Amino acid sequence: MHKPAPESRESITYLPDKLFYRIGEACKIVGVKPHILRYWETEFPFLKPRKNKSGQRVYVKRDIEFLLRVRRLLYQDRYTIEGVKKKLSGISIRSDNSDVRTGETQNLSEVISHVKKSLKLILTRLK
Repeated sequence: MHKPAPESRESITYLPDKLFYRIGEACKIVGVKPHILRYWETEFPFLKPRKNKSGQRVYVKRDIEFLLRVRRLLYQDRYTIEGVKKKLSGISIRSDNSDVRTGETQNLSEVISHVKKSLKLILTRLK
């Protein structure tokens, strides 16, 4: 079994309260170079930052929190990329008392179906 590295003061990161973070800002917060973030996007399918009109990646707070978790698992807990994928395969996004799983097990049509059911429920309650 591996022994996790001790958590240092530098690992506790201040996250500015913003709607969007450019890749440079995300790199400073997470503590990695831009090519590392771009590589992680290819390895973790649930990490898909939006792009602004000029095509630059923009991350939301949830993305930054995920990146910080990945960095901790890789660099402090010494997981491999495959180990991080397994550990994070059950990540869920909580929204309005619903649980929508991300990753390969759920496709877009299932998400749309869930949203339709939720909207129909709201519509019946409004009548």
